[in-house]
Amino acid sequence: MMLACDNLAIRRGQAEVVRGISAELRPGTITAIVGPNGAGKSSLLMGLAGLLPAESGAVRLDGTPLTELASRERACRIGYLPQSTEIAWDVAVENLVALGRMPHRDRGSEPVEAAIRVMELEELRTRPASQLSGGETSRALLARVLAGEPQWILADEPLAALDLAHQITLIDHLKSCARSGMGVVIVLHDLAMAMNHADRVQVLEEGALAADGTAQEALTPETIARVWGADVEWIGMPGRQAIVASSRD
Repeated sequence: MMLACDNLAIRRGQAEVVRGISAELRPGTITAIVGPNGAGKSSLLMGLAGLLPAESGAVRLDGTPLTELASRERACRIGYLPQSTEIAWDVAVENLVALGRMPHRDRGSEPVEAAIRVMELEELRTRPASQLSGGETSRALLARVLAGEPQWILADEPLAALDLAHQITLIDHLKSCARSGMGVVIVLHDLAMAMNHADRVQVLEEGALAADGTAQEALTPETIARVWGADVEWIGMPGRQAIVASSRD
């Protein structure tokens, strides 16, 4: 279930947004992709999901280029959660979550019910999607991904619209998914979340890898100063660290 990219480059319009990235992502781990705005995080994630074509290089799943996989097989094996929370059809939450089973061509009621339960949507199951709050919509869309039981979850800023309690619930569930053998890749802006919960962190700068390793290796104050232009220090115990920024005046 290895997901890998080899010298991957992606162009959107006139801009090269991902430049020569090579990496092997392993199942059973959480990888966080971080970086400043415009660094190429979302484009890299979409490339890994096979949703943006490579200008050069390739993305492989278990050694097979994604371009050689049927779209249905790819959808069964890779679950992608975009930043956008726009929902095309105003269906009830339980029906929205059930759409995650479409690539499998079955109703799969047990995975759907499990996803609804994990994302704490039981009381919202009959509510139309148009009547959900931003955080509720994010949870429902992630439940749709989980219902598909993919080998890989690729999520673009899944914590952005969630309150603190649901952020913790989601991170705990993603850790559980990784422990079960799934691969998890998430785009994050919260560096403390990445430091405390990711097994691996990739730091992007202008479309290229600026650092790649454990959270402690990738998110050093020196790297953060170089990439984000901020002077910081980490405080607290491992797994419960906070980042403190200081003025450059």
